[in-house]
Amino acid sequence: MRTRELESSPALPPLYAKAALGLIPGGGDELPDEALELAEATVDAEALADYARVCGFALRDTLPPTYPHVLAFPVSMCLMADRSFPFALLGLVHIANRIEQRRPVPVDARPSIRVWAENLRPHHRGRQVDVVAELSLGGEAVWRGQSTYLRPGQGSGERPERAPDPFDGVEASAVWEVPGDIGRRYAGVSGDRNPIHLHPLSARLFGFPTAIAHGMWTYARALASLDGQLPPAHTSRVEFRAPLRIPGRARLMSRRREGGWDLALCSPDGEHRHLELAVDC
Repeated sequence: MRTRELESSPALPPLYAKAALGLIPGGGDELPDEALELAEATVDAEALADYARVCGFALRDTLPPTYPHVLAFPVSMCLMADRSFPFALLGLVHIANRIEQRRPVPVDARPSIRVWAENLRPHHRGRQVDVVAELSLGGEAVWRGQSTYLRPGQGSGERPERAPDPFDGVEASAVWEVPGDIGRRYAGVSGDRNPIHLHPLSARLFGFPTAIAHGMWTYARALASLDGQLPPAHTSRVEFRAPLRIPGRARLMSRRREGGWDLALCSPDGEHRHLELAVDC
């Protein structure tokens, strides 16, 4: 796979405009044959503080484990907005994420960012693909994030079997009161301005009765509940399941196990599971 170097971090508004106008057709059966690389990314201290406040992280001299996803997001969007990407951006569903933090990234570091797509494959509800972002310092890969996106449509029909529920009998460790503006607040600190998270009216255009919380916000806030307990190197894997309508309430369940933690975010009545998160140390 060849690498195309970017001179600067891509501007997001033009990419969103291309997606909204249907100028990114998608629908191919091949992955892009190039990776995108930004040689040097910088962290804005004020933007980082805002992100930490919205997601519940304490301010430290290293980045929260989910923040590199924000740094890499413009590069990822640039890759996904290219005509060589197999799916159109409109209608894509972010269904899972995996973050491998090999060592913390200092706030004052200037990491390189490389993004590529891999593993185009069937899903029982359509087709899916992984967009991988990697941050490196001095030639060493220190952080890797894998975002899995679903294009709903003709699926394989083979729903995978679910393992026994590890949260049977687990009591809630916290109850979240999620405000109606959390989608806009997260968009402001992440740059991810998907209309389904911003306002009830824009969410209805895409079939949702009201706005829903951003999956990466729920992921970050759940990880923030372990802030101060995570070792420098760890891996977390999340599945985004039922949407969390906002404003709303949710129960966070967590349990310590050998080698890490399991967390789940559920509706107050327990009928819906918004996410499941496993952290391995």
